[in-house]
Amino acid sequence: MRIIVYGTLRRKQGNSHWMTNAQLLGEHQIEGFQLYSLGHYPGVVPGDGKVICEVYRIDASTLGELDALRTKGGEYKRQLLQTPYGSAWLYVYQRPVAGRQLIDSGDWLLRDEKPEGE
Repeated sequence: MRIIVYGTLRRKQGNSHWMTNAQLLGEHQIEGFQLYSLGHYPGVVPGDGKVICEVYRIDASTLGELDALRTKGGEYKRQLLQTPYGSAWLYVYQRPVAGRQLIDSGDWLLRDEKPEGE
């Protein structure tokens, strides 16, 4: 099975250790979603935008661990999307994003960069 990651699970990020047994298949950009900062981690919600991601092949054990981390308390829900690497699970944020910072670039790694002219 495959998973799409867009924030702290990406390479060299704070929770990338969860992906130790995963195989990176490549980078991908998903359309129809927006990326928000929730503080120390991000969330994606359906919207008019794009999000920069990585796609990994994972085993059932890793998916179970990620589900425990992400879906606890109903904060995220998995959604199956098509990628160039086959269908993959995406964790979609389930709570309101009003008042949260939209990351216009769609790239969690660039969240602290200001657009030119600001």
